[in-house]
Amino acid sequence: MDDTILEMRGITKRFPGVTALQDVNLAVRRGEIHAICGENGAGKSTLMKVLSGVYPSGSYEGEVVFDGKPVHFRGIRDSEAQGIVIIHQELALVPYLSIAENIFLGNERRGRGGLIDWNRANADAGTLLESVGLRENPVTPVIQLGVGKQQLVEIAKALSKQVRLLILDEPTAALNDVDSAHLLDLLRRLREQGITCIMISHKLNEITAIADSTTVIRDGRTVETLDVRSGGVTQERIIRGMVGRDLDSFYPDRVSSPGEEVLRIEDWSVRHPTQDRLVVEGVNLRVRAGEVVGIAGLMGAGRTELAMSVFGRSYGRDIRGRLIVRGREVKARTVAEAIDNGIAYVTEDRKRFGLNLIDDIRRNVSAAALGKLARLGWVNGNEEIKVAEQSRRDLNIKTPSVMAVVGKLSGGNQQKVVLSKWLFTDPDVLILDEPTRGIDVGAKFEIYTIINRLVADGKAVIVISSELPELLGMCDRIYTLSAGRITGEVPIGMATQENLMELMTKDKEPVG
Repeated sequence: MDDTILEMRGITKRFPGVTALQDVNLAVRRGEIHAICGENGAGKSTLMKVLSGVYPSGSYEGEVVFDGKPVHFRGIRDSEAQGIVIIHQELALVPYLSIAENIFLGNERRGRGGLIDWNRANADAGTLLESVGLRENPVTPVIQLGVGKQQLVEIAKALSKQVRLLILDEPTAALNDVDSAHLLDLLRRLREQGITCIMISHKLNEITAIADSTTVIRDGRTVETLDVRSGGVTQERIIRGMVGRDLDSFYPDRVSSPGEEVLRIEDWSVRHPTQDRLVVEGVNLRVRAGEVVGIAGLMGAGRTELAMSVFGRSYGRDIRGRLIVRGREVKARTVAEAIDNGIAYVTEDRKRFGLNLIDDIRRNVSAAALGKLARLGWVNGNEEIKVAEQSRRDLNIKTPSVMAVVGKLSGGNQQKVVLSKWLFTDPDVLILDEPTRGIDVGAKFEIYTIINRLVADGKAVIVISSELPELLGMCDRIYTLSAGRITGEVPIGMATQENLMELMTKDKEPVG
């Protein structure tokens, strides 16, 4: 039997005014985990959409050969009929349907008379859940599951379709370390069962740990394929292929020189919006001008809840405590009041809360501070364009025009647009929640450089991140949060991943 299960030869895909893929070649061995790496906008997801039939045969040039035979997929059903299943970064589950209903949606288990046999569906779903290590009742609504468990439901759904080649687009981007490790272990088990996996990921440590081979794509072209199993393939080696140069350091150098205190939070407590329990309790922290302060915590520790409650009480109820900006107590009872008091918050979910994806860059950049561009209630369109153009240059947003629709930008460029929006409000305090989630190493370096520039200008920056190396590489001090409480404050000179994790998992009495 041929060792190669998939070949994509000379794939070229064009959109109006843009060539997304140019003569791309990919070969995947049977039963391996094959990673695809590249910067945002390199063409990784486009290539997988060609393979899975999202972009049908005839809409691209080149040839796809699966299991030794040329294939011409007119849509996803055609590719799934051949055993090729794609799991997109934005999970395609229906939240109010049960796990079993989601698994067999479009592929229902039918009994006599064509009616759905729910007993069989739930039993089969239970078997599939067991195979992916998910202990949940098949009748549980998907909305009650965390993102990590939803990812496992997607894989169970793929297994129900007799998958032979599983494509995962950024499968761990939204997962914590524990859920990520569980998912990677599952991929290893699938490999042992003979299922071939293609994984797109920006987490290079995961690629070097799990992949057998990795193909690097840059600017829509194949750069190289590396044999990870042979050893010697480091993160630095992959980065060199992705960006075309060495990154001397993952984190740009910065000389720390904190000034006066800009923000102080005292005895801050927040109740869950619908449940009678505290999600943040008695938090005290401070940030000075020219300082980057990190907040580390496991999923559910209360990091985002703390940030959103400070930012105009946009999360929670019965919020208590004092918020002091530049020595003056402020209320910040609404988002508008928070902005007026010099606080800005870059959300962790840029697509849902940070951007209007169907609008252009110009309007997204100005959205949080339209008053600066308005006179007598009318926005000056020329000034709006001028501001957006300045942001495009300053933050190196890769787009030919600020009139481009934000939803068509790569993840890294979308993140720069979110940053531009909040920088236009000219904040004293900038809270960044997972600022580099889902973006490549080159774009990460650019975001870090922007952060350094902000603190050099005297801004106070708070960074919330699930990646401890990121906090260690960027921060001056790090607070650890566990079960809604601050469990430690560690100067960067004394911080390690080990002592931070110890504080993040410090046992506490339940909050509330």
